[in-house]
Amino acid sequence: MSNTRAANLPVARVLPMLGLAHLDRAFDYLVDEQDADAAQPGVRVRVRFAGRLVDAIVLERVSSTSHEGSLRFIERVISPEVVAPEHTRMLIDALADRYAGIRSDIYRSAIPARHAKAEETDTSTPWVELGEVAEPDLSAWTTYTHGESFVDAVVEGKLARAAWQLVPGEDWPAALAALAVKVAKDGGGALIVVPDQDAVDRCEEALRELVAAKQVTTLTASQGPQARYSRYLSVLHGQGRIVVGTRSAAFAPVQNLRLMVVMFDGDDNLVDPRAPYVHAREVLTTRSSLERACLVIGGFSRTAEAQLLVESGWMHELVAPRQTLRTRSPYIHAAGDSDFELERDPRAKQARLPSSAFAAATKALERGTPVLFQVPRTGYIQSLACGQCRTPSRCRWCNGPLGLPSGGEAAAPTCRWCGRMDPAHVCPSCGSRRVRAVVLGTERTAEELGRAFAKYRVKTSGGDRISRTIDAGPAIVVATPGAEPRVPGGYGAAVLLDAWALVQRPDLRAVEDTLSKWMAAATLVQPHADGGEVVVVAEPSMPVVQHLIRWDAPGFAAAELALRREARFPPAVHVAVVDAPRDALEQFFERTDLPDYAEILGPVDLPPGVRLPGEWDRREYGPAQRMLVRAPLTGRSALGKALRAGAVAWTTSKQELPLRIQVNPVDIG
Repeated sequence: MSNTRAANLPVARVLPMLGLAHLDRAFDYLVDEQDADAAQPGVRVRVRFAGRLVDAIVLERVSSTSHEGSLRFIERVISPEVVAPEHTRMLIDALADRYAGIRSDIYRSAIPARHAKAEETDTSTPWVELGEVAEPDLSAWTTYTHGESFVDAVVEGKLARAAWQLVPGEDWPAALAALAVKVAKDGGGALIVVPDQDAVDRCEEALRELVAAKQVTTLTASQGPQARYSRYLSVLHGQGRIVVGTRSAAFAPVQNLRLMVVMFDGDDNLVDPRAPYVHAREVLTTRSSLERACLVIGGFSRTAEAQLLVESGWMHELVAPRQTLRTRSPYIHAAGDSDFELERDPRAKQARLPSSAFAAATKALERGTPVLFQVPRTGYIQSLACGQCRTPSRCRWCNGPLGLPSGGEAAAPTCRWCGRMDPAHVCPSCGSRRVRAVVLGTERTAEELGRAFAKYRVKTSGGDRISRTIDAGPAIVVATPGAEPRVPGGYGAAVLLDAWALVQRPDLRAVEDTLSKWMAAATLVQPHADGGEVVVVAEPSMPVVQHLIRWDAPGFAAAELALRREARFPPAVHVAVVDAPRDALEQFFERTDLPDYAEILGPVDLPPGVRLPGEWDRREYGPAQRMLVRAPLTGRSALGKALRAGAVAWTTSKQELPLRIQVNPVDIG
């Protein structure tokens, strides 16, 4: 290096990748004349910071600096690739404000690590020359009211945003593939974000019916460093026009971006588990505003967040007419989960099925079709509750949860903490001696159903043993939510078991998640005209059950959002949670200047199963606790900016105690 200042714009403002709130700002460095062409905004460089070499992103080049001291030169340009173009840098700035995050943390999630060999890959071949492109069939969108006009707007390059409510049995990968190929064929870019690898595979398979394999770019966590970085570069250079991937693909720098899609936005997999816990839906809604690209939020159900966007007028809805829903839906009804009903039919009691569910399953099996049984979790009996009032059964000696040993070796309830058996257990709330399983897992359910339907094979799917497809033919399929295998022609019937265990979870989103799981299972069942039937084992009077029966996701989302507004829960308000040792919480809020309208709640203990990473002296600073900050929807990022400034003040004071900030988290506790 010559250490000669560049003749033009000799100062580079860079963001060091340090992961520290108080250093999350631009620093000025000199650009050597030899690096003048390569050190452009958006490239990776190495700089010397506080005596050590660190990676950094060039944010801009300027002619002068306001720094009063002497400036160091950039050590070297890591690569001339502009991996963070301007729209990506603007997006990350906006998300950092919204989530009270550190920009370097978001850059690490958004941009794959560099792989030198990947930069040797040829990405100069235009997309249209990579293979033949078939003419896509867009007729699937005409099923929905205003669907045709929405497609026209997307194809013509107009701004359109829609909450897409899938009809039962919809081949959504094929519908998305047709629209994405039409956009790409006309010179635009399309980005599809889905929750998991199975959904990526389905979308890729549908796209390959219309374009060549090289014309589809996938971005997932399962890819190796070289493959992921080379595909990122192909998108960056304009070769990748159609991108399909999981949550981090939401940042893909698609050129001439005209269509973005996020499917099943209520899925937890779309939330980055690392700080600042960015949700892919928020990435795409922010991009839609910044880049003026069309956006689809799709799913069988609808989240309260999507409903808020619809009611605000920011997006409209794509919903099929009621007659279409009646034609495409299976017959859905509820059977009360009462002990009286189970006792009326000895065979139904044996499989803990109401008689109507037993009859539906029997009819479907006799027609030669499989039957799906959805259970909330894998494994065997997990814990027990009172058979009368459903109070959780606790050990009388250590207060641990009572359950039955795996395999059912013991008939008596046994403590899962101390191992003592309690054959004379009495409920402390109502005095009943009867117990029931809180949740019967797939294995125990499969055993019971195998005895009740002895003539038919039984398959399970869940946990680390998931079957994505099964052959047609009579069979019993026991699966957990999200692990239901697909079957050619659809299931003849589905039975949704242990509904109360899903609905009564101590979670703000429990009912919303339950409806989503039920609808996803129901859509795998044949239409009513072909004999398809869905039985939900729950009280018919429950509102969520009624919305399922009517296949009314928009109505449920509107009612849920109204309840959230009344209770002042997200997304009707902004809520941030701050976790830290007890004494540290007090110090943090003393240093944080929150908006006048912000309301502080707590402190409270962390929710069960949640822990704060890090080590500290609990006797001196107290246990980890949580404070909630609630603020109205005034300004998209006001709360996040205030908490971000508080985090800067916190780290500037050289505090070593752990601190975690989450803005609008999926789970509040």
